[in-house]
Amino acid sequence: MRSARASLALLAAAILLAVSAAPAVAQDPGRWQLTGATSLPVNYWQGLTTDPGDQNVFLVGVFQGLWRTNPLLGQTAGVGSEIPASVTSTAGYNHIGDPTWNPGDGGRVILPMECYTPGGPNGGNTCGNGAFGVADPTSLAFRYYVKLDPAEIPKAMWAETSPDGSLIWTSSGNDLLAYRTSDVTAAHAGPAGPVIHAVRRLRGAVPPTGITGAVFVHGRLLVAGEAGGVYQVWAIDTDNGSRRLEIEMQICGESEGLDVIPTLGGDLHWLIALSDPRGCQLTFGPGNALLHFVPKPARQRFAVSVLNVSNSAVPGTVTAIVQATREGRPVRHARVGFAGGRARTGKRGLAVVSATLERPGRFSAFVTKGQRFGVSDLVPVGVALPTG
Repeated sequence: MRSARASLALLAAAILLAVSAAPAVAQDPGRWQLTGATSLPVNYWQGLTTDPGDQNVFLVGVFQGLWRTNPLLGQTAGVGSEIPASVTSTAGYNHIGDPTWNPGDGGRVILPMECYTPGGPNGGNTCGNGAFGVADPTSLAFRYYVKLDPAEIPKAMWAETSPDGSLIWTSSGNDLLAYRTSDVTAAHAGPAGPVIHAVRRLRGAVPPTGITGAVFVHGRLLVAGEAGGVYQVWAIDTDNGSRRLEIEMQICGESEGLDVIPTLGGDLHWLIALSDPRGCQLTFGPGNALLHFVPKPARQRFAVSVLNVSNSAVPGTVTAIVQATREGRPVRHARVGFAGGRARTGKRGLAVVSATLERPGRFSAFVTKGQRFGVSDLVPVGVALPTG
């Protein structure tokens, strides 16, 4: 009997440990509305960032490519291997995570770097240290890198510049770390330069789903992550480490970077890559996708339908006919958005919306009037929906 009780106690302890280690599952708080998903090439994988004028988007992938596009994601430049071979051979860095724009050196792209071998020891981290690389935003040339103290952080998977430009945030384990922008300089360049040290640490601030990418919104650090099929975006107060759930989804794909730019019918954008170890059918496949979100108004009251989409071949101009009703009656003089195009409904609750697209995707018609809104189903434009 004592043996049975001991076995039950051990089993209960194991279950408690498994439950406590699992990510917290909570209902989506309804702060953001999904309005679209633009299909991306496989090269755009790890993350993205935007320059201050919202004129250029910089994307990273699969391992270490750096690409530049316009706001509609039409590619304007690209480098397949951003990290120089000399850096890889001497320091081992071969992987770039979610990047960030930074005002240092007159404007630059900060590349969080690590040594990564899939399936290798230590979770694939083969060198045990990370760095911030610096890339030229015009030529995309690699300028230099600065090593981070390995006693504080074993690898750099993402980076995000603070709103005032003075700090670069990243994470190590369950903690957020911040480094001075002024320490990321050519004077500290590797391999001979000194390691730099974090000047702030917020212990336990990383959410249960981890962090794959981040962006500041209204002074709070929004971070994306996934664990156990739960995909979440949290807002973290970098003054004290407190956090609030912003988005929760259950999808198939791999959570990557976040960015903020008004384009393609969204303000907040979340990159979902085509990989998922569960072997499930991609929610926004067949390739990578950039999800678009806008702040959600207070009350969902309208029924919205996309009646027709003409000239769905992209790149090009796409025109959608949208209908908005409330309890069967037309909603007049409401704002309508579709894939970045805008219009207003007429007397019959109809609107004709035109948008210019450079990449295919799936988009919803989003209708607002005051604090009331409605949203249609996602409609494929230039892309076939997955079947089966």
